[in-house]
Amino acid sequence: MTMLDRQPEARPHPEEAARPVPVRRTIGDEQIESMDALAVEEPLEIQLAFRGPQGLEIRNLSITMRTPGEDPELAVGFLFTEGIIRSRHDLAGLEALPSGPHGTCRSNRIRVALQERIAVDTPSLERNFYTTSSCGVCGKASIQALRTRSAFPSPSPGSGPRVPAALLQALPDRVRAAQAVFQATGGLHASALFAASGELLLLREDVGRHNALDKVIGRAVLEGRIPLDDHLLFLSGRTSFELVQKASMAGLRFLAAVGAPSSLALDLAREAGITLVGWLRDGRFNVYHGAWRIT
Repeated sequence: MTMLDRQPEARPHPEEAARPVPVRRTIGDEQIESMDALAVEEPLEIQLAFRGPQGLEIRNLSITMRTPGEDPELAVGFLFTEGIIRSRHDLAGLEALPSGPHGTCRSNRIRVALQERIAVDTPSLERNFYTTSSCGVCGKASIQALRTRSAFPSPSPGSGPRVPAALLQALPDRVRAAQAVFQATGGLHASALFAASGELLLLREDVGRHNALDKVIGRAVLEGRIPLDDHLLFLSGRTSFELVQKASMAGLRFLAAVGAPSSLALDLAREAGITLVGWLRDGRFNVYHGAWRIT
């Protein structure tokens, strides 16, 4: 089943991403048998199919722990932010592979086929891309290997969106209202893409903050939105190096997050010319770099 055709925007599906479980609630001296909802976490295997020197090659590229839903976007976003593809035109097809013996179980494998013209650096695929929901770069051998270079040049100080402070202050509540699965479970990260005007364009949720961002970027790649240099990215948690790297790969110039950035995230934001905002909550925020883009 190929899935390259443009698909209508869809909100997250709580019934797929949340699992009801029985719990015993204790409130003061009272104990109550009740039901709760947990965020679903399952492995996704990403395979890569490409034309090599000996003909068709299929490689198991990555296993990531993710919340099911928008798997094609996740796979495409991962390949894009790793520099394996540059646009949707590099893709020949996306196929969900059956996980069960008779194809009856939900698929936890997806195969991405590349156009025959795309050259793949096979030795680079030997890196261990195993990732968990808390770390998207665990398999990288060194800090040098982390610095995947964006196809887009670093911007000049005068480029990128101009964002009013009042618009920034309104983002956390707007994102929270759109987090359908978070409202059901309380256990998911979110990445949201906004227009400079403040219009919410895309929102994705996942147990892994890097997966949520890959889903947003993957969707943008499939829709031909890249580069995202006139957009605003919002993250529901802290900002790590890899999240700034992914944003840079997509051409983003403005990143705001509820939590704090790491020191390496700030270093990369400065290098890439990205406005970096942290602690965006309760009507306040810190600007770590790029204050000229905030009006």
